[in-house]
Amino acid sequence: MVELIAAEYWNAFHATLSPLSPYYGKPYILERFGDTLQMADELGQLVISGVKTATSSSLWIWEAEGTLLPQPGLLSIILDGKDQPICIIETTEVYVCRFNAVDEEFARDEGEGDLSLAYWRKAHKSFFSRQLAKIGKEFSVGMPLVCERFRVIYK
Repeated sequence: MVELIAAEYWNAFHATLSPLSPYYGKPYILERFGDTLQMADELGQLVISGVKTATSSSLWIWEAEGTLLPQPGLLSIILDGKDQPICIIETTEVYVCRFNAVDEEFARDEGEGDLSLAYWRKAHKSFFSRQLAKIGKEFSVGMPLVCERFRVIYK
């Protein structure tokens, strides 16, 4: 059901494109931000409003799942907590850095809380601790993160 709704959303996006658009015919993935339905709604609204233009994830999770890291140009249909498409984003930058190397600019671009690095560290320590427990790992300030920047291309 989610895939069907996403495909309809993707087709609506395609209908706005010229055949010469660089987005025409590209593949996409489905993505939801956060690890709860409420968080997906909240973070999705931050993306739509333009406040959230970055996200981070644990490299250890990517490795445990055996999935390839995102690359610039990746297109994602962002889903809310009810699995409804709310926008399409394009990944513009991806890099790996340690948790304790995330800077104030990136924390602000994640768009959460009061936009401070202190808030980011507290909220993300909690988030990553929950995620890592699922794969038998523990949070560490030196843990590697996959940091992504993106832009909304359709909403």
